[in-house]
Amino acid sequence: MTPAELKALVRTIPDFPKAGIQFRDITTLIGHGPGFAATIEWLAREISGAEAIAGMEARGFIFGAAVAARLELPFIPIRKPGKLPCCVIGVDYELEYGVDRLEMDPQSIAQGQAVAIVDDLLATGGTAAAATELLRNAGGLVTRAAFVIDLPELGGREKLAERSVDVSALMNFAGA
Repeated sequence: MTPAELKALVRTIPDFPKAGIQFRDITTLIGHGPGFAATIEWLAREISGAEAIAGMEARGFIFGAAVAARLELPFIPIRKPGKLPCCVIGVDYELEYGVDRLEMDPQSIAQGQAVAIVDDLLATGGTAAAATELLRNAGGLVTRAAFVIDLPELGGREKLAERSVDVSALMNFAGA
């Protein structure tokens, strides 16, 4: 399937979760078997050279784990606080409405391991930047990130570029 055909599978829901937001719903994409498979293939091609794949809870687990399985690479889950039963390392990061935290098992990554981030959506880049910091704190080398959707007007690509992370996105949508 072409990128345009895949983009057509993403449903837009106006005014969700609040007025003025155009919510890009990937459930219609992952609910279409050939479209989901083509998306995973595209993401897998974009992160060549990775030794592990990291994905952020929750939708990053869908795409990241599928890419890791496709490439036969380890998957590193980046979790919300309090979700892991083991000792964790974490990083707090700023949101426009407060502070959030990401955590991971530091034993899930080898020192110097090349890790690519895979997620569904790049908006402001705050979560992906925090995941990059967390993975680097654990000893990973993060230089690539691949997203299904980029909202370029929100500046996430630039935020990751400032952290020396190359970004690929299968599709772009204008606006928030």
